[in-house]
Amino acid sequence: MTDAIFPDLRDAAVVITGGGTGIGACLTEGFARQGARVAFLDIAEAESRALCERLEEETGCRPLFLPADLRDVAALRAAVAQAADAHGPAAVLVNNAARDDRHAVEDVTPEFWDANQAVNLRPHFFAIQAAVPAMKAAGRGAIVNFSSTSYMINGGGFASYTAAKAGVIGLTKGLAGELGPFGIRVNAIAPGWVMTKRQRDLWVTEAGLKAHIDRQCLKQEIAPADMVGPCLFLASSAARMVTAQTLIVDAGSL
Repeated sequence: MTDAIFPDLRDAAVVITGGGTGIGACLTEGFARQGARVAFLDIAEAESRALCERLEEETGCRPLFLPADLRDVAALRAAVAQAADAHGPAAVLVNNAARDDRHAVEDVTPEFWDANQAVNLRPHFFAIQAAVPAMKAAGRGAIVNFSSTSYMINGGGFASYTAAKAGVIGLTKGLAGELGPFGIRVNAIAPGWVMTKRQRDLWVTEAGLKAHIDRQCLKQEIAPADMVGPCLFLASSAARMVTAQTLIVDAGSL
């Protein structure tokens, strides 16, 4: 977790998708420790409620957990509205939620493809659509979309996911141009291989991790907390003139 303090984030209304586990839980904690009013959406109820309890005990501030399946656009819109009712309109939106399910080309059905995009790309747009009217009215706002370096490294086994993550960059640049005149900044973060519990449980092998770290300039594992500082920076006034950019956080593997 970063030691940096961004004063303008204190009391800022922040909405985070997928904020209950993995990278998202670190983002929720990072913004909460800045004194922001954090609301987060997730489907992992037990983990999310435990996170809220811990942060309330440690910081005195309890994030607002909003159970929502991001594949349900109506539920997503309702959650963003509920967050605004509780904390005021979002000044910061972080689109973090994703699932990197593996799939072979020959096994992908239209139904699988659509369901995968409905987690990894579609909610980014509709969360932004829900938050933007209030940002326009305020004349400012910061949106941070999480992409991935996975689409940059020519890796196999999850083509729908990498297509979505490339799409996040296109969405970021297109909306930065459209929303910039209203004072709204839109940027992306592309993490490298971050050692979340999910990654360790499903994909990490000793040999594979060693080979990946050998390609990095910084010879350490990337932790979920390493995404917090970059996200806080892009959300804050320190990045006042930064928009339409992708910040790669991969320990120098590219």
